[in-house]
Amino acid sequence: MFKYLVALAAAAVLVTPALARIEAFPGTFHTQMVQTNGTSLFVRIGGKGPAVILLHGFGDTGDMWAPLATVLVKDHTVIVPDLRGMGLSAHPESGYTKKNQALDIAGVMDALQVKRADLVTHDIGNMVGYAVAAQYPQRITRWAAIDAPLPGIGNWESILRSPLLWHFNFRGPDEERLVQGRERIYLDRFYNELSADPKTIDTETRDHYAALYAKPHAMHDAFEQFGAFSQDATDNKALLAQGGKLTMPVLGVGGEKSFGTGMADELRFVADHVGSEIVPHSGHWIMEENPQATVKIVTEFLAK
Repeated sequence: MFKYLVALAAAAVLVTPALARIEAFPGTFHTQMVQTNGTSLFVRIGGKGPAVILLHGFGDTGDMWAPLATVLVKDHTVIVPDLRGMGLSAHPESGYTKKNQALDIAGVMDALQVKRADLVTHDIGNMVGYAVAAQYPQRITRWAAIDAPLPGIGNWESILRSPLLWHFNFRGPDEERLVQGRERIYLDRFYNELSADPKTIDTETRDHYAALYAKPHAMHDAFEQFGAFSQDATDNKALLAQGGKLTMPVLGVGGEKSFGTGMADELRFVADHVGSEIVPHSGHWIMEENPQATVKIVTEFLAK
């Protein structure tokens, strides 16, 4: 059983890095809406050199990656989408299986004329990332996956039984009415309970994401990401059975007070060459809680 199932429940308070804040992407980045797979994604693009794609998860948007993008842009082409139905991307009524969202990302690569890329993912971004790597293994050179499991893979059924994950099945019209106008309260629950120390996620950060998730259809579509997990589990089992394990280098990164080494353990069910790293003094929200350590871990992996 993963350390996060007990460590987060204990709400340990540690000596932590400086408070996180929302950072702007460097001025060398530009943004555009990319038409892909029947929808359009808001994408931040900057730099030159080998391509790297950064995928966010729930409670964040692509904005979370600014500290990492600032470093990578010096020698990479950095591509940072908001996932379907999240952030500033379009809000289609359907298509939230991760297998389908992988087609979104492949379409972004096509539109930007990127044949191959490294992949860095967090939370739901891990699930989309696996679907990308499994369906397009020749297009992904290496993959760093951070602090979230893959539906249907490894210890998924045990993970689902954690009381911390009640929100996986929290969706529907009444649930949306309960959250409407209270998005900040709802998101605070995740920032507080899934972090090593809630104080590392400041008011500016919380307000920033609450405003984005309060946009029309945003919370509905976030719930749809979770609602697709059952189909995602079926799809992932089929992708693994059909294609076998991934052969590119993979890094499992866990927050010290979240998945820890369990992230790499999960990835070994789907990949042959898996390394492991831990973000110290951090729970689930690695870029908000300890961006310096996360940037160091990811950049060193991509430089190998």
